[in-house]
Amino acid sequence: MKARGTFSRHPKTARPGKRPSRPDSFPPVGVVDVVEKDADGDLFVKLVKAHADSPAVRLTPGAGEVAAGAPGLGDRLLVRFEILENGEREARLIKRLGQSAHRILGVIRKSRGEVRVEPVDRRTKDSLLLIPGEALGLADGDLVLAQIGGASDRPHGPKRGKVIETVGREDDPRAASLIAIHTHGVPTGFSDAAEAEALSAQPPTLAGRTDLRHLPLVTIDPPDARDHDDAVFAEPDDDPTNPGGWIAWVAIADLAAYVRPGSALDVDARDKGNSVYFPDRVVPMLPETLSAGLCSLLEREARACIAVRMVFDARGRKTGHKFVRGLMRSAAKLSYEQAQAAIDGAPDDRAGPLMDAVLTPLWAAYAVLKAGREARSPLAIESAERRIVIGADGHVASITPRAALEAHKLIEEFMIQANVCAAQTLEQRRTPLIYRIHDAPSAEKLLNLADFLATLAIPWTKGETVRTDRFNRLLDQTRGGAHAEIVNEVVLRTQMQAQYSPDNIGHFGLNLDKYAHFTSPIRRYADLIVHRALIRALGLGGDGLSDDDIKHLKETAEHITAAERRAMAAERDAIDRYVAAFLADRVGATFEGRITGVTRFGLFVRLTETGADGLVPVSSLGGEYFIHDDRTHALVGQRSGERWRLGRRVEVKLKEATPITGGLLLEMLSDPEPADPTAPRARLGVRGKARPPVKRGGRR
Repeated sequence: MKARGTFSRHPKTARPGKRPSRPDSFPPVGVVDVVEKDADGDLFVKLVKAHADSPAVRLTPGAGEVAAGAPGLGDRLLVRFEILENGEREARLIKRLGQSAHRILGVIRKSRGEVRVEPVDRRTKDSLLLIPGEALGLADGDLVLAQIGGASDRPHGPKRGKVIETVGREDDPRAASLIAIHTHGVPTGFSDAAEAEALSAQPPTLAGRTDLRHLPLVTIDPPDARDHDDAVFAEPDDDPTNPGGWIAWVAIADLAAYVRPGSALDVDARDKGNSVYFPDRVVPMLPETLSAGLCSLLEREARACIAVRMVFDARGRKTGHKFVRGLMRSAAKLSYEQAQAAIDGAPDDRAGPLMDAVLTPLWAAYAVLKAGREARSPLAIESAERRIVIGADGHVASITPRAALEAHKLIEEFMIQANVCAAQTLEQRRTPLIYRIHDAPSAEKLLNLADFLATLAIPWTKGETVRTDRFNRLLDQTRGGAHAEIVNEVVLRTQMQAQYSPDNIGHFGLNLDKYAHFTSPIRRYADLIVHRALIRALGLGGDGLSDDDIKHLKETAEHITAAERRAMAAERDAIDRYVAAFLADRVGATFEGRITGVTRFGLFVRLTETGADGLVPVSSLGGEYFIHDDRTHALVGQRSGERWRLGRRVEVKLKEATPITGGLLLEMLSDPEPADPTAPRARLGVRGKARPPVKRGGRR
């Protein structure tokens, strides 16, 4: 996102899916990335090699895909482009692409003398018939990676294939993350040369560094964190010209000292782009020797760091900062929960001794930074994250809401300020860098938001200058009310996706003119580039940003943006599979939920208990045609006028939960809302099927 006044405006365009396109502007079939999701949950795609101004196209399900749900943000797909009678262009899904369009990750199924590979991807129904002799040593239920190859002896039968690799077993509770890794082509492992470089790394010395070992810096992370790349400390500013001011230190692991430009470690790290986190494992960007060893800010161990000393006045305005390349020693490793409990009056044996010297000053400094944050008014969207707890047997033990502690917000704000300092310093020194940018919402998204809010009788002035504080007033207006959750969701969907770029347009959501990622180099390649840029700009050593790094900044930014979206898609898919496994023994049970997506092929309902999303197919909603009204974000019965509206709370029954695909199929138990007599009846719709009468109150 970007700061007010720093971004270029979007030209006025029609709403997504409504703009006519030249017949020759798209190929018949193309490879696309899923780049947007609107308030209804519809997805929009762009050609991978499209021009920056190329329009996004609405995605529609392919054959056999309707009942299992749609792809998600970050997926790469093969689609067929079609032009409808009204001139609207659609992208019809053929299949989702992983490492190769010719590879399938699937499960061995043996039946009637045949051995097939049934794909685990719920977005395709194609299976492979194994070439004779390929099934030797394979058992029913084996999880395999198969290659398409060979002609079928039946013109309309399945394609032939051969097994490349046996990955595991479908009944392995940890198969969910393995499937996600292979399906999305997440790079794993390291080259022998990279492993050798990591093993040869030596502990840091004070040579060429500022000694920071006297500062009681502490790491505050999740309780199960294996790597620690940031530490914090704060103290009152004793400068008499800055009464009530604070000095805040943020020290970050000096990864650049170990991962040199062009080295084998650098090649592997760039290829991965980032670490990928699953409920049961991590696919790290660096070998564990570094990520959990020499580069991790371990308690009471001397570690190389790049630190920034920031000075704030009593109103939270930064008055100065300075970067140093230092040697530090973490005074303690705390979890968010430990630090928060200590501040709330219940310190444990580890946090108690740190109260006066470390924790109390940190919270006092945060109070000042918080005042500055509130004055800046970044987007205040609330995120209802779920935490999946894996038991010792590898199965899901529980799915619980992730607590939003003040300790999380403290670390977040310290990191944001350090990231701002990095971008400012590099701009001042005229050193190229990779920014973290986030564009303002497009005109189409804002029109969709206004239309949706009108259905809730919430005013939103069309054409008003888009600013973060305008969104925050809307969120404050609805917070605590019946529509709070869905308005928060729709505002989130209205935002554009953040990305990396060597060209700055600011960060709209954080309401900042300059922003770069500096604080997580162990898990993000973007941060390593910024570290190297600081070393080069400030003359902190000979291992800074290379001329070759600079030459390829744009290419690197595009690559790591794609890697980030690949990671998001893989993490989401793994979570879907774990949740489906968790709910598999509750098929037939009823759940409360909320409609979070309205599409022409059905309703997406988010279950309140687990946060899982499932599909209610339009074919199960009733015996009439349903019109997708994109203005009111509803499915409307053509004959009855009854409607299913975005944001409505409903009761559903779980009909299917398929762990191997992550799919949840739901049955609607609630009654539709009655017809709106003032709404015009549309003429075209999607056919539903007859269903038994539903008693008043929703239960059959």
